[in-house]
Amino acid sequence: MLVDSHCHLDFPDFAAELDAVVDRARAAGIGRMVTISTRVRHHARLLAIAEKYDDVFCSVGTHPHNAHDELDIGAAELMAIAQHPKVVAIGEAGLDYHYDKSPRDAQAQGFRQHIAAARQTGLPLVIHSREADADMARILIEESGKGAFPAVLHCYTGGRDLAFKAIELGLYIGFTGILTFKNGQDLRDIARDLPAERILVETDAPYLAPLPYRGKRNEPSYVVETAKMLATVRGVTPEAIAQQTTENFFRLFNTVPRTLAAQAAG
Repeated sequence: MLVDSHCHLDFPDFAAELDAVVDRARAAGIGRMVTISTRVRHHARLLAIAEKYDDVFCSVGTHPHNAHDELDIGAAELMAIAQHPKVVAIGEAGLDYHYDKSPRDAQAQGFRQHIAAARQTGLPLVIHSREADADMARILIEESGKGAFPAVLHCYTGGRDLAFKAIELGLYIGFTGILTFKNGQDLRDIARDLPAERILVETDAPYLAPLPYRGKRNEPSYVVETAKMLATVRGVTPEAIAQQTTENFFRLFNTVPRTLAAQAAG
């Protein structure tokens, strides 16, 4: 079994064939999918998808692109929504200095609210970090000093220093199809050297389809290709990577049931 620990099934790209997308993921051996929140105010539609499929779960949070629009949503509201059993993570939140769609101080303010919610609920924080390694490391160090919190740096594209600082602080690292790209050697080198117990695979679908699907819409079934590349760079079998990353997922996303009702009945 593999897990897609980060996708966006509520995006319009999937609206016309969501059942088929989920079916293809199941056929490919994807046992769990986590569809990730980007706007708290749109959470109802995300939750509806998670409630429709027994193997799909969701998060609650505000993407850094939208931070300035949801600064009025604090840790208390995130925690209240997170009481739903299908909500298994906080985020995604963090820093994006590539697009700078939200002021950087708003991104940081929102990020710290999400950290507080993760710390208090014990749910993993899904962190978005792009071209912000220094500030991300600084905030993670400062906030970890206030008390530990579970988290994953999703869709990792940062440098070696941030990756190993995150590991030192107890975080996990998630890899997408970027790992398969021809210009992804630096990232493959980092993925090769990280502790086995701290790595996850994800799609970030509908974005970042791995080879051989690059340029097409991504979907959860394609996480198989990222896992294959991760196995190659680490010198292990795809089966070993599937087992390791799935175990890592359940350890971090520890409110996701290991056995679903339908599986138990079957």
